Amino acid sequence: MSAPVLTTLLVANRGEIACRVMRTAKALGLTTVAVHSATDREARHSREADIRVDLGGSKAADSYLQIDKLIAAAKASGAQAIHPGYGFLSENAGFARAIEAAGLIFLGPPASAIDAMGSKSAAKALMETAGVPLVPGYHGEAQDLDTFRDACERIGYPVLLKATAGGGGKGMKVVEDVSQLAEALASAQREAQSSFGDSRMLVEKYLLKPRHVEIQVFADQHGNCLYLNERDCSIQRRHQKVVEEAPAPGLSPELRRAMGEAAVRSAQAIGYVGAGTVEFLLDARGEFFFMEMNTRLQVEHPVTEAITGLDLVAWQIRVARGEALPITQEQVPLNGHAIEVRLYAEDPANDFLPATGRLALYRESAKGPGRRVDSGVEEGDEISPFYDPMLGKLIAWGEDREQARLRLLSMLDEFAIGGLKTNINFLRRIIAHPAFAASELDTGFIPRYQEQLLPAPGTLSDAFWDAAAQAVAHSLPQFARQDDAASPWSLNSGLRAGLPPEITLHLSCEGQDRALTLNAAGHARLSGEALIVEHEGVRRTLRAIRQSDVLYLQWEGELRRIETYDPISAVEASHSHQSGLTAPMNGSIVRVLVEAGQSVEAGAQLVVLEAMKMEHSIRAPHAGVIKALYCQEGEMVGEGSALVELEAV
Repeated sequence: MSAPVLTTLLVANRGEIACRVMRTAKALGLTTVAVHSATDREARHSREADIRVDLGGSKAADSYLQIDKLIAAAKASGAQAIHPGYGFLSENAGFARAIEAAGLIFLGPPASAIDAMGSKSAAKALMETAGVPLVPGYHGEAQDLDTFRDACERIGYPVLLKATAGGGGKGMKVVEDVSQLAEALASAQREAQSSFGDSRMLVEKYLLKPRHVEIQVFADQHGNCLYLNERDCSIQRRHQKVVEEAPAPGLSPELRRAMGEAAVRSAQAIGYVGAGTVEFLLDARGEFFFMEMNTRLQVEHPVTEAITGLDLVAWQIRVARGEALPITQEQVPLNGHAIEVRLYAEDPANDFLPATGRLALYRESAKGPGRRVDSGVEEGDEISPFYDPMLGKLIAWGEDREQARLRLLSMLDEFAIGGLKTNINFLRRIIAHPAFAASELDTGFIPRYQEQLLPAPGTLSDAFWDAAAQAVAHSLPQFARQDDAASPWSLNSGLRAGLPPEITLHLSCEGQDRALTLNAAGHARLSGEALIVEHEGVRRTLRAIRQSDVLYLQWEGELRRIETYDPISAVEASHSHQSGLTAPMNGSIVRVLVEAGQSVEAGAQLVVLEAMKMEHSIRAPHAGVIKALYCQEGEMVGEGSALVELEAV
């Protein structure tokens, strides 16, 4: 049988994974095709493709989840194959079957394997038959509240609700006791339906202090299957991975082999082909429990590529062409250590609510040996509320874990983002934390060290304000020629023709204001984007980037946003009156649970808002009566929009 022709590849996804897949495809000489929604018409993945096809719509349900539109796009562009990326339809057996029925190649496993492992419930039943140890749980077909209530009582609280067809923390809720079950189940089912088109759930015992260790497997069409070592993904927030590394610290060669061989047996049992990941929970005694299999390429695959020197997307393309795996299990490399962090548009100080808006400033850290950035955005791009808030990933490799960790810290320091909130400072605190440096990893890491990872805002120091004033002053037009020694502007007398010897600035940063008066000559100079400050014989260089009316200053590892203001005309605008409840972010109203005139208790759920595929509840801050409603289900609302007026009683 001759190998299938594959010269043009369509990527049925967006963002950084679409850019990453197309990068390898182009390196192999393939023509790349991007699909995009109306919102993503000028997104980076669209710009980088050789061909782009407009799917229309804005929400994923109207664009990236439309199977007929994706197949039509492949045919219209001449693509012979479709790469699903991850998320969206990547683990949808119906999508795989539709691609095959259309005479196209699916760069993923057979639909039968997705059926067997793509559903968490089906996968657990299969593993139970195969004798693989499972965490106690319920994976049945019945989906009513009473069934789940009975199962939870049998398992014992706390329990974890999970979408059977899901991943990435979507449709996943921890339930501490029976009083939380009904609301959590309903919310998780809605999230699952919205993200995956499948609301079915399973429930399992919520283990304390487990490690999340996963095995990368790869199989070809000739019966060969091997494992490419493991990854530790224990650093998570709300069941979504934040930091991933390979290999897993502290794993013995014997345990690595046992987990790897179990993963391969699982894949072979279902006739698996392509890249997949078998995920395990690992306890402190070295016992591991099957959790799920992801029948796709994972977000964290770059750390595996870093320690093996392999390109997994290239392997996917070659396997799809019918080629055999190029190495045996004994030849799989394991060199050094790699760590990855996920960069999100979200506000850690506001319960990690997704952030939207324009990337007014976006500078990536320098690439080079041991340094990799996979991103899907560029400066000036708009981040919409319709999709996952991940902007990209930073990956560092080192000869050992500490070298990789220090290299990643350096990369985080070099990154510069402005215009919207991100988790970059949160990531830096994790990687710099002594417990992380000591490889003390488990899924409770972030909650355990929350005070250090999410510190309360402190008062900015006098030294900061002085440096900020110098940076702002030296970025003003009258200082533009300061570096020219022949210019009168470069004199240090403090005298300026037509200007006073001193300048007063009113600065604002992170909700704090300061008025400063400084000598116009000052004790600093701005060279490009570097502020050079000298004090008592000590010279320091700080990063200072001017973007329009905003100046970004790197201070103590964090990029601070500084603005000037007019104290006479500055009037603080109130977002809402005391009795009003507003939208904390841009999003879509999915449920309105109250009506005008209704009495509610403190903490009652009033409105459910969906943004970036996650639900957020608006609750009553106190008991009262609903005086007015300003939103309705299905409506898009902007951050700060009034939703409910609640009158205290």
